[in-house]
Amino acid sequence: MTEIIEVLKAVLFGIVEGITEWLPVSSTGHLILLNEFVNLNVSKEFQSMFDVVIQLGAILAVCALFFRKLNPFDRDKNSLQKKQTWTLWFKVIAAIIPSGVVGVLFDDWMDEHLHNAIVVSIALIVYGVAFILVERRNQGKEPKVSDVHEIGLMTAMIIGVSQCLSLIPGTSRSGSTILGGILVGVSRGAAAEFSFFMAIPTMLGASAIKLLKFFLSGAAFTAMDLLILLVGCTVSYIVSLLVIKGLMAYVRKHSFSAFGVYRIVLGIAVLAYFLLLK
Repeated sequence: MTEIIEVLKAVLFGIVEGITEWLPVSSTGHLILLNEFVNLNVSKEFQSMFDVVIQLGAILAVCALFFRKLNPFDRDKNSLQKKQTWTLWFKVIAAIIPSGVVGVLFDDWMDEHLHNAIVVSIALIVYGVAFILVERRNQGKEPKVSDVHEIGLMTAMIIGVSQCLSLIPGTSRSGSTILGGILVGVSRGAAAEFSFFMAIPTMLGASAIKLLKFFLSGAAFTAMDLLILLVGCTVSYIVSLLVIKGLMAYVRKHSFSAFGVYRIVLGIAVLAYFLLLK
């Protein structure tokens, strides 16, 4: 019975990860909050690793949905299309360098000082306000870039620098990159796609670092640990497929203001709970 409960908890974590990884509401922030109320019966080292590596399922969803666009070896592509795909990958890799450097240098410090509900709630509110203000500023304006292939290297680097902010729990990796793209004239759809593509090397790198630290700490997987990780990743993959499709359809007709309101309401509720009730 205990094992079944732990598996059901892993399913819940996978659902939360699959939904919040791609919506601009912060998956890390939601997982930290979920940990406050639902605790997996695992070691502290495994929990720290699990909260990051569970993102691998979400990555696979992006690879599956955008496989043709991201595959430079596709035989159905002509030479120009293959060149465009290689160029896109070059810009994606260049864009993740800033956050990669900051993440490697300060990962342990951020885990120790920033991974808490108060930081998450403040970040939720601040970025919620930012989304509403940016959408109001851009209301009625035509974006300069409407296709992901049209994003220039300098624009990609600006989006990459904005991703550094997502290292603060509660900010949202997709939220910071999409907002950064919108601020420099990229359409919501193109900014969301580029954000998804940046997630692939970003999350692979973050997962590799967490796994390495996990094993270097002397920890090892139990059979139950492995089952929890596999269930969480599988569920996050399935949920991510649905959420990404839904988000791409949503942004064609709607702004991100609704997500801004959600972030503010959730941030205030969490702040009130931990400051007044806990």
